[in-house]
Amino acid sequence: MKKNYHFYALITIIFWAMAFVFTRLALQYFDVYTLSFLRYLSASLTLIVIIYFMKINKPKKEDFLTYILSGCIGFFIYVILFTKGTGLVTSATASIVIAMVPVFTAFLASFFYKEKLKMYQWFAIGIEFIGILVLTLMNGTLSINEGILWLLLAALCLATYNLLQRKLTKKYTALEASTYSIFIGTLFLCVFLPSSVGPTLHAPIEHIIYVLILGIFSSALAYIAWAKAISIAEKTTYVSNYMFVTPFLTTILGFVMMGEVPDKATLLGGMIILAGLFMFNKESFLEPFRNKKLSSVECATSTDKNDLIK
Repeated sequence: MKKNYHFYALITIIFWAMAFVFTRLALQYFDVYTLSFLRYLSASLTLIVIIYFMKINKPKKEDFLTYILSGCIGFFIYVILFTKGTGLVTSATASIVIAMVPVFTAFLASFFYKEKLKMYQWFAIGIEFIGILVLTLMNGTLSINEGILWLLLAALCLATYNLLQRKLTKKYTALEASTYSIFIGTLFLCVFLPSSVGPTLHAPIEHIIYVLILGIFSSALAYIAWAKAISIAEKTTYVSNYMFVTPFLTTILGFVMMGEVPDKATLLGGMIILAGLFMFNKESFLEPFRNKKLSSVECATSTDKNDLIK
């Protein structure tokens, strides 16, 4: 299992599903910027402990810009947008919008890596935006939900981060690629250090625990596992497909921990978006079954040849 990207992707998705719920819980006390800084400060401290026991190589000079972009877009900008958006919608709605990352990833890959999209994939993108409109407008009396807009921008940042990580993991280990990116993102977030001292010193213990869960599990360990999955998988979209599971897990956690019952807009818009997501990535979903069938045919052919030789 540890040699298969499915193992690492599943670990990441479980930890990321927790992030939607614990972010909303932590925002009951901390503001957006303090929580963003504390989350990745605790993530960086966790990674310092990890790399103390596991030696890692220093980044090369020619990769500094890629690491800066990865840290800035994937952590500094992303976590602010994610935290602001999550605080304005339910955990389930936030997870559904962020689940559009695979589509954004494939779209950006087609632009930067010249990977062409098929006609049905463009059609699937149209379906997804219909789902977003349902989420945005159904209960808003034709008013755009600000939280969904923040989360759409956050999804775009995470998609960009995926492409940057794909590039970095070709030269660095998953631990190295994610660790240096998080360190750089945390350095950018240090602009919120002065305003974070007071609230942190007076924070209730349960909210400190929420921050530690977000930093250790939903950030440090999750992104290491995510980078590992990306480095193993043949295509980035194979890994990002796992984000489809996030809304389901988040909805369950949101209901159990916060009593959030999904409304009609979330259920209808979510089903439309997930239908579009499945259509967009149907080939990568079916790929494992095709490979299994092909392997069976090859084995049968090989057996027939051996019988003929005998």
